[in-house]
Amino acid sequence: MRSLTSIRPWYLGIVTPPLAVATTLAALLTLSPPASAAPAPDGPAVAAAPEAASDVVSGVASDADAAAAPDAAPADAVDSPAVLARAVQFKGAAFDTCQAPPLATMKAWRSSSYRGVGVYFGGRGRGCPNQQHLSRSWLASVDGMGWRVLPIFVGSQSPCVRSAAKRKVRMGSRSAAQGRTEGRQAADAAGKLGIRQGSALYLDMEAYDAGNAGCARTTLEFVRAWNREVRGQGFLPGFYSSAASGVRHMEQARRAGQSDLPSVMWFARWGSGSSLHGEPTLHADAWRPHRRIHQYAGNVTETHGGRRLVVDRNTVDAPVARFRP
Repeated sequence: MRSLTSIRPWYLGIVTPPLAVATTLAALLTLSPPASAAPAPDGPAVAAAPEAASDVVSGVASDADAAAAPDAAPADAVDSPAVLARAVQFKGAAFDTCQAPPLATMKAWRSSSYRGVGVYFGGRGRGCPNQQHLSRSWLASVDGMGWRVLPIFVGSQSPCVRSAAKRKVRMGSRSAAQGRTEGRQAADAAGKLGIRQGSALYLDMEAYDAGNAGCARTTLEFVRAWNREVRGQGFLPGFYSSAASGVRHMEQARRAGQSDLPSVMWFARWGSGSSLHGEPTLHADAWRPHRRIHQYAGNVTETHGGRRLVVDRNTVDAPVARFRP
């Protein structure tokens, strides 16, 4: 997720491995231990240099194999019908910005075309950890103005995260346990802010070297564990990343039939138009219907109602936060 302190998404090419290699790697997902990484620090911080790159995305089939294979079950197949019944859907334009704006700014920005706002509600990897305005009452007031809120959790990052600003918050070698713990933290933080069950909570995983087999395996284990915990707490797990790294990685895992994947996909591809569909790394039927967000521009300065913000622009057709019974 782009914040005031972050950098532009990386769009790496991923070389397609031969069929035999990809098939072997798919089997290794459940057999191989996670790659070793430095233990994660206790508080906010950012990682050692990325590991050496490989041409293989660990534990999932290649694009070529996936194209020939039938699609796996929809990502929301494991979501509780009760949770889905409570979900609040939003379709329209949304912005996100590092610091939750003052209520006066949110009121002024009602003059814009935006009706959704991304809010960094938790996680040790946030670019703006000290939110000056974000509170239970702030969210209630924003909801009362008619805004739809997309709650964003910036937790531990991939061992091979590319942003230098995020390397001190890399996940450790016990990534599944860490993902489970941080999923519980996300659900607890959401509840304290008045975000009710049935809401979508979005995990922000900044661009990483998904071609590094060990790193990709470790990252996927964290994401799956985070998703399981968030689902178990009654929320819908969403996932944000760059289209050519984390999003491509999740799509390959989906086509390979992997379980515990995100319910909603928030992909960052700047300068490609604002459409939700036509993203080359996603199958046309993946994460549909009402399961996509496209961040199509970042670090843009806008002024509405006399109030200026630096924001990222998003097109949304997805579940958001729920505040009312």
